[in-house]
Amino acid sequence: MDAAAVYADDLSGDLVDDYLRLGLAFDRLEEGFVDAYTGDPVLRAEVAGAPAPQPAELARRARSLLTRLSGEPESARADFVAAHLRALECSARKFAGEDIGFVDEVKSYFDVDISLADPERYRDAHERLAVALDVPGADGERLAEAYAVYRRADEIPANRVDECVRAFSGALRERVRAIFPLPDSEIVEFEVVGDKPWSGFNYYLGDFRSKVAINTDLTQHMSNLPNLIAHEAYPGHHTEHCRKEQLLVGGGQREQTIFLVNTPQCLMAEGLADHALKAAIGPGWPSWAQEIYADLGLRFDADRATRVGRATADLLSVRQDAALLLHDQGRGEDDAAAYLQRWLLAPPERARQMLRFLTSPLWRAYISTYVEGYRLLDTWLDVAVSDEERLRRDDERLRRFGRLLDEPLIPASLRAELG
Repeated sequence: MDAAAVYADDLSGDLVDDYLRLGLAFDRLEEGFVDAYTGDPVLRAEVAGAPAPQPAELARRARSLLTRLSGEPESARADFVAAHLRALECSARKFAGEDIGFVDEVKSYFDVDISLADPERYRDAHERLAVALDVPGADGERLAEAYAVYRRADEIPANRVDECVRAFSGALRERVRAIFPLPDSEIVEFEVVGDKPWSGFNYYLGDFRSKVAINTDLTQHMSNLPNLIAHEAYPGHHTEHCRKEQLLVGGGQREQTIFLVNTPQCLMAEGLADHALKAAIGPGWPSWAQEIYADLGLRFDADRATRVGRATADLLSVRQDAALLLHDQGRGEDDAAAYLQRWLLAPPERARQMLRFLTSPLWRAYISTYVEGYRLLDTWLDVAVSDEERLRRDDERLRRFGRLLDEPLIPASLRAELG
């Protein structure tokens, strides 16, 4: 039985309408809070034409909807909406000026608990990175210099970025459509932009269309571009939006017509997107990428990229730590930038670019979607078969990735399955 059939007709239409009205009202407080809306345009016009909402009133409406929801039959759809109402209630209180601790804020938005990582993990990662870069024993400035040299060699010339984007998007689109069927009309248009706090962004337009913006303020690297394309398009955000529009919205789940910032669906979507390349190509994707780059006349060292990637994997939470320093411990931007430079080996200008994201009123908590989303989904995806052969494990992981694309899962539902 498909996802649409499983979740159909178990949530009242009036309640869903009021949930959509509430979500749309947040875009009146902060433009961009509604990341995507593909529902009834009359409903959106109604909200846009109403008096400007007050944050405290939106918080009250969220609590009222939660009370109404408690009278609905228990279902996965009800759980999904309830989790998002709790997140919206917290956002409304933040907009109203209420002092909410950063850890509690992240918990309310994304239903995960966060804490500072042990720096010993980062020291171990640096040791492995030094070996991967053929400078064993290097630390501090020497390691940062060696990593900077590696990154410079990995840069894509600015005049070749567009060509590389199209090559990888085409290759991934062909692969993904064979695994996860998409409507014939689906399409992604890429554009380059500047002066943004992020490296890439998917704007889902509805009707199976996306616009993906690539930030040219940030140098694009060969080891990262395949991940970026997979994350934003195939089989990441664009693919997820298309599948959910076709299967869930098409099956009557109108709550899926809205995608709201700082809600559990963001953590699920970013975790999914960060696993997208491995899902589509497998853990050996650098060798696949090396062949595509070779066809473009670019030299990409797949073996070294694999070693460096494994070494830096444990640096995933450095940016979340920087956010905790800023917003939980009350440290200044200079301290946070120094932390990023020390543990992430980021050059000063890159560290300051990261701080733009970490200090944005709308996006400051969002870094946890990448860190905790990746971790939670990685654990859930790998609970496949305990001691069977690798092929069967990989097949089960791919099946589970398909569930992420097709079902209205939230962090609590994954934890429930994990037991």
